Amino acid sequence: MAATEPEPPTPTRRPTTVRSRAKDHSPWNWLLFVPIVVPLIPVLFNGDSPRIFGFPRFYWLQLAYILLGVATTTLVYQMTKKRGGR
Repeated sequence: MAATEPEPPTPTRRPTTVRSRAKDHSPWNWLLFVPIVVPLIPVLFNGDSPRIFGFPRFYWLQLAYILLGVATTTLVYQMTKKRGGR
């Protein structure tokens, strides 16, 4: 059995991965750092009060960080998705 070598790209046929990666640079993507950085700020959760429904600040802030991540991801997706006609 002889091993076949892959065809080199010709000038008329370009790899599609290079083209699609170049279009992924949107300033909206920087917002995805918000749900990563905000939970790393200890001043926000270093305390017991205020309590919501009896839960200390640390626990309800964990749920708030999840909502922040979902909202941020949804916003970035909506702003960067490719439209049908464009």
